[in-house]
Amino acid sequence: MIRIFLVDDHAVLRNGIRMLLAAEPDLQVVGEAVNGADLLKQLPRTPTDVVLMDINMPGISGEETMRQLQQRHPQVRVLVLSMLDNERYVNQMLDAGALGYLLKNAGLDEIVHGIRVVASGRQYFCTELGISMLRQFTRLLHSQVESLRHQKLPKLSRREMEVLRLIAEGLTNAEIADKLFTSKRTIETHRQNIIEKTRVKNTASLIRYAVSQGLIS
Repeated sequence: MIRIFLVDDHAVLRNGIRMLLAAEPDLQVVGEAVNGADLLKQLPRTPTDVVLMDINMPGISGEETMRQLQQRHPQVRVLVLSMLDNERYVNQMLDAGALGYLLKNAGLDEIVHGIRVVASGRQYFCTELGISMLRQFTRLLHSQVESLRHQKLPKLSRREMEVLRLIAEGLTNAEIADKLFTSKRTIETHRQNIIEKTRVKNTASLIRYAVSQGLIS
């Protein structure tokens, strides 16, 4: 049985959720609070597995409530139920210790599923929020890729490019020197110059960098 504590300053919402959850055989509402302070006052005498909590309530903030819950009742898992879909609020609550985040327009099936997932110790985000976060991540990733694409690549000389390709083929300095009809010392100098220009640490990193930037295929 998953014991649930409802926290919201709207009695109508609490009553509605309690009635809906009553139909689930593995879920039991064991307590209700109107704000964070009320929750923290009641929890010591109310064994609870999951707190289903709003964050925009009178008194102490949802974030502060979450932090105090972590300190006083670290075993209790929190699933946020809020109208606030801004990424800032989501990150604040996750950083404070919440395991999941639901929007208040979520359906009963999603609320029930979220409670069960969070009770098991895993994170859960409602579908709408998950899609929004995925879109934001995709836009950020695209922006970063475009930024890297437009960065100025290191300018390697024709000879350095020849050396780089032979390094990628696995040839030693001596073998490259023989192939290019020059001295081993000259190849060592070219290799060092290439590493400095590309700002990598070693040959393996150099090859990975060269392939990722299209310097070699």
